[in-house]
Amino acid sequence: MATSSLSKGCFVFKPSDKKKKKTSTVEDYFTIGSEDTANINVRFRLCQNLWDKIKTDTGVLQDELNKMILDSLLKFIRKCTSTFQHKSDDWASRMRASEIPTAALSLGVNVPDHDMTFQSLTELLQLSVTPYVVSLQAKECGALKHLMQKVLERLMGSCLSVDEDEDTDQCSTQTNQKRVHCSLSTLCDWYKSKKSSAGTPGKKRSSASIEVDQHQPPIVVIFKDLEAFDPRVLQDFILICSRYVEQLPLMLIFGIATSPSTIQHMLPHSVSSLLCIELFQSLSCTQHLATVIDKLILTSHFPFKLSGKVLQVLVSIFLYHDFSVRNFIKGLQLALLEHFHSQPLSVLCCKKEEAVGHVAELSQQDVERVRQLPSFRRYVEKQEPQEQVELLTSDEHVKAACQTWIKDLHKYHKNYYPILRCLHILTSSLPKYPLGKQIRELHISCLENDVWENEEYQSAMQLLRMLAKDELVTALQKCAEILKPGKTKKTRAALVQLEELLAKFSLLDKAAADVTAGEEMSPPGKGLPMKTDLFQLQKSLLAKKDSLRSKKLSQFENLRNEALVFIDSLVRMHLSPPDNQTLYEVYYYSSSAILRRHLNATPRTSIQTALSNPYHYLQNNSLRTEEGTVSNAAPDICIVYKLHLECGRLINLYDWLEAYSTVVSAAEGKDPDSADYGKVDELKHARFIQAVSELEFLGFIKSTKQKTDHVARLTWGGC
Repeated sequence: MATSSLSKGCFVFKPSDKKKKKTSTVEDYFTIGSEDTANINVRFRLCQNLWDKIKTDTGVLQDELNKMILDSLLKFIRKCTSTFQHKSDDWASRMRASEIPTAALSLGVNVPDHDMTFQSLTELLQLSVTPYVVSLQAKECGALKHLMQKVLERLMGSCLSVDEDEDTDQCSTQTNQKRVHCSLSTLCDWYKSKKSSAGTPGKKRSSASIEVDQHQPPIVVIFKDLEAFDPRVLQDFILICSRYVEQLPLMLIFGIATSPSTIQHMLPHSVSSLLCIELFQSLSCTQHLATVIDKLILTSHFPFKLSGKVLQVLVSIFLYHDFSVRNFIKGLQLALLEHFHSQPLSVLCCKKEEAVGHVAELSQQDVERVRQLPSFRRYVEKQEPQEQVELLTSDEHVKAACQTWIKDLHKYHKNYYPILRCLHILTSSLPKYPLGKQIRELHISCLENDVWENEEYQSAMQLLRMLAKDELVTALQKCAEILKPGKTKKTRAALVQLEELLAKFSLLDKAAADVTAGEEMSPPGKGLPMKTDLFQLQKSLLAKKDSLRSKKLSQFENLRNEALVFIDSLVRMHLSPPDNQTLYEVYYYSSSAILRRHLNATPRTSIQTALSNPYHYLQNNSLRTEEGTVSNAAPDICIVYKLHLECGRLINLYDWLEAYSTVVSAAEGKDPDSADYGKVDELKHARFIQAVSELEFLGFIKSTKQKTDHVARLTWGGC
């Protein structure tokens, strides 16, 4: 008998249309919220190019600054590697061989910058010394078993068993890895197998592996944040490693943020005596910042500029928060992004030739934006009536003027930075540093106002008038070296005048040498005081007093005054604030408040604003109220927060609940004369408890033992 069956199934068919959801790009996000989208693509390209330049330059700079300490570390590790390979028989060598070589790398408190240093160190070690490098952080090594697991996993690439009772599902799913036990004896066996396989004849190896075979490759363990490790875990790990020194060429690197004495505080003598420690000191973060500012900000090759207030915000965050150069660079990149996003005329913020070409492509709307710039208005006010009419009515005339102003701005920057460095050279060694010890302080002063009008500048010039000849000549020679690379006419003319002054100082030295030689050849008795009485002595002293009053300046003093007058003229000519230059807004980012809000977060202020004025963040018209009041339709926590501000130090929970219930009843539209108006039901009670718990979590209130049905208020004043 024939049978038949009917199978039911569910089948999924993909849609026939091939339309796919468009993925947003970085350029799309850059376009959102921009005032002008006509030249947005050009602005994005310019911003991207400058961003890449910052990233490249800082990477090169980081490598240059870390080169010295990294080279010292590599030399130390290579020396220890050769010690592993060639062991002597004398007692000192045997004692040194029984210790674990340890490098204490003091990096400073700028913890966010440490990752870049350790990344560079790891790459250098793997390229030139050993492929066996492990980096550890305290947050992943809470116990000894976890530390051992991380070390072996990252060296062997295997799934390790930390505890026999642990779930092994994750490990069993990895078919290409073997499960091994977590112990240093396992690491010894693995290391020996690696050495034997590397030394097997007939196996083709690269040049790097041949170099490693010649020197026994060490196993380097890097503790990135030593202070954060549990001291007991670290001690146990070192004790275990000391038992395998003869079998494994182990080396440790401690990343220290505070002080090298941390090692003594964390490790007792019985443990630290097992280590052969050598200290390495990195460049201080303030020196690193000074180099970054010198290469990225105090240069005419980088068209984007920061105003004095913006630079002060970035430096203040660096000095008072984290000492992180990495975060300083992120702040610079944020300012760059904000400038190109919010300023439509930033299309001109590029190299001179490219900017002049972009001026010809400005639209009528862009020309109107130029006319609205404060610097343009100041320029127009100083012109003749006929010129004013042309600037306000003719777009072509404005474009031609813009090309001239852009060229003048580039010349201004090429003259500004060399003269700024010259003034810093002359004043940075003066007592009490009247113009600042760092060049960034002098730069900020020059950006904000006429520096020669400051009392500090006048004080510095007075101190310079008392400089000795050797100090003054040395400083002027450094200024000449700074001016030599200058390519503008004014810079070359200043260099010629400075060299003439130095030549006069050298002639003065020769004349002084001739006078000294003449005095040495004079008779020994000449010039000795003659015998005189009291009247003659009084007469001679009065004559000397009169001569001192009318004394003429020496040749050196005249020449020194001439040099200082020349320096002062350069300062007045080239160090005027940039806002005196027309069209400076195209190059300078000045929104310090926006930058501070993004970088220097104030969570308490933000929380209080959200609780007292929920409309500020939610933008719901039903929440819009007068200042100092909260809508009854606001979230529960906002209502509870507003009510708690009306209470004293102790808040009665029942009274608080009653007040909350009344406000919520009004929001529900109930009749105030009804019997259930303001009545507390289970839902209101639960909502109130949740809101009070949230306030306690945020730190506005806490429970108190004085009264069981009360809570204590914790915030005052700014609330």
